[in-house]
Amino acid sequence: MILDREAIQSKIKRIAFQILENNFKEEHLYIIGIKGGGSILAQKISEELREISDLNPHFIKLDIDKKSSATSVVSLSEEINNSSEAVVLLVDDVLNSGKTVFYAQRAILDLDLKKIETAFLVNRAHRSFPIAANYTGIEIATTIQEHITFNWSDDGFGVYLE
Repeated sequence: MILDREAIQSKIKRIAFQILENNFKEEHLYIIGIKGGGSILAQKISEELREISDLNPHFIKLDIDKKSSATSVVSLSEEINNSSEAVVLLVDDVLNSGKTVFYAQRAILDLDLKKIETAFLVNRAHRSFPIAANYTGIEIATTIQEHITFNWSDDGFGVYLE
């Protein structure tokens, strides 16, 4: 186990404070979670931001087929309003090659956004695509053969290296 429940909650709180520090004046903050673990993480970050600040971020789910992200239809669970004033935080559980996040951006690239940032709980740094992490819970040096798995259920809640 890399991170247990307490460590994950601590990382989420720290990420939320960093987001707040860089976006405390923003009125139109959209936190978009990529299907699966990214969506769960985005929701937890949104909740934490509401607890520690006056920000009221909009939580949106982004649906993409991670196995065929280059050809997948990408959709948002709701629209982004006032896009020219909107700050978007694109969230996924793990940043590995950057492929999923790269193609997930298709859902928002046609919008005239104020700013796009990214957040990940785990950064593996095996980039093949030009994606940077603005906010990271933990950076881990792994081999390509190793896998990071998340268990978000109450039984076994944690991040694991396999």
